[in-house]
Amino acid sequence: MSSRNQIIYVDATNQIMGRLASKVAKFLLDGSKVYIFNAEKAVISGDKSRVIERFRKKLARRTIKNPEKIAHKNPKSPDQILRRAIRGMLPYKKPKGREAYKKLKVYIGKIDIPKSTQVLSFEEADATKLGHAYIYLGDICKILGWES
Repeated sequence: MSSRNQIIYVDATNQIMGRLASKVAKFLLDGSKVYIFNAEKAVISGDKSRVIERFRKKLARRTIKNPEKIAHKNPKSPDQILRRAIRGMLPYKKPKGREAYKKLKVYIGKIDIPKSTQVLSFEEADATKLGHAYIYLGDICKILGWES
């Protein structure tokens, strides 16, 4: 099945962010346009306090030479965090990766989809079948200061 020049809609509800990102990266490299919605409902597996602590450490990073200066621009909204995770799975420094990354759109909340279109959600990325702790991306972002 060739997915070249196809438009794919993905619902991120209860999808593990890393597994979702790897699947979407494959579609993008094949040449498809991908629209992801409900980004705030994607999940990160692990203990809630540990996941939040890891995100806080990431946001607190400063430069070594000048601690007052903010060096890293880390995203705080769920759609930008999900985009960044997908970018990490693409060769974005090469032309092929940059072109693939431009075909990605990530939205918070529901979007208008044509009625005849099928919405994808990946069974192997379903967090409800995990059997262990997870936290929603929207909840992490609200704790870190994102205002919806």
